[in-house]
Amino acid sequence: MSFLEVLIDVTVSLIPPAFMGVLFWLMMRSILRADKGERDSYNEIEAEERAKRANALGEQP
Repeated sequence: MSFLEVLIDVTVSLIPPAFMGVLFWLMMRSILRADKGERDSYNEIEAEERAKRANALGEQP
């Protein structure tokens, strides 16, 4: 086996794990971004509800 054949074999054998790593990274990134969006939405709703309650009780927000 020549050096070039070994290099090609190594490169070809590293493609599937690299692909799976990129796929895993993309999935985790999308999950974490969705979670951040949900938390932001929840915080906005909670702030609105606290403001409504403060107005109903005659308090300053």
